[in-house]
Amino acid sequence: MTDQRATGPVPLSPGDARHPFDPGALCLELLTTGGPGTPAGYELLHHPEDLTRWLARSRLELPAGVHVDAAQLTAARTLRDALRRLAAARAHGEAGAGADYAVLNRAAAHPPLVPRIDPNGAAAAPLPADGDQLVSTLARDAIALFTGPFAHRVRECGASDCSLIFVDTSRPGRRRWCSMERCGNRHKVRALRARRDRADGAEPAGQPAPDAGPPLRRGHSAHGGVSPRTDRTFTG
Repeated sequence: MTDQRATGPVPLSPGDARHPFDPGALCLELLTTGGPGTPAGYELLHHPEDLTRWLARSRLELPAGVHVDAAQLTAARTLRDALRRLAAARAHGEAGAGADYAVLNRAAAHPPLVPRIDPNGAAAAPLPADGDQLVSTLARDAIALFTGPFAHRVRECGASDCSLIFVDTSRPGRRRWCSMERCGNRHKVRALRARRDRADGAEPAGQPAPDAGPPLRRGHSAHGGVSPRTDRTFTG
């Protein structure tokens, strides 16, 4: 039986307010930039400046100024790909490969981004900073996730044609979809259509769900504000 998760379309770009997606952790936001397998078709990190642009849209919300060179971009992509495999394994109740955990541990061994505070009491950009510090911060966040109280809540979207991964930080712990406005709504439409078909005594139409729209992008919640921050940023 073919696994549609491995072959279907995988929207992975972060930031579309029409289909808000909050993965629940900083490290999982990195997975929206591409990765091994099908996500490679949605690769966003081609050049060092692509990673700095992603930073501004991430939970870190760092302005321009973090220096990233080609080697550090490669390290970030290597971490992302290992993290993708580990998160997918966790979502399916598997342990993951030791080599991928080794990637996390090596990345976390570097000094992380250093938090700073403005005179007005607000968080300030941790500058000067470079790509090694960023990769370390992402790896430490992943380790905190995989060893913390929400480790058992790392999940993959329940839609057969979506492989976005998130951590369910909701109190009930029953989140199934990357976004209710996208995959959750598509599921409701299909379920309603099936009930109507059964009520009419007809076979389910089996027609495709409405177009999901452009790739998901993190940035705004359903009520128009910024998605809540639930990551452990700048873990030392």
